[in-house]
Amino acid sequence: MVELCALRHYVFGMKQSDLLRENADNCLQLAEGAEGQPAFRRYMRMANAWRALANEQDWLDGEVSPLALYRKG
Repeated sequence: MVELCALRHYVFGMKQSDLLRENADNCLQLAEGAEGQPAFRRYMRMANAWRALANEQDWLDGEVSPLALYRKG
């Protein structure tokens, strides 16, 4: 049963937090090609939100302590 709980943090062989970081990277790529400041800022906010979710997922998975997240932010 413990093995099943550990597996739920992985999706198709990747950690869930890594998938969230990929989304952040996609937003950064979109920001690079954005036309105008409003679109650029929107993509950057989205990238930051995906990164925050990834960091929180690492904490939920027990990979980092809550203090490490607090010090990062």
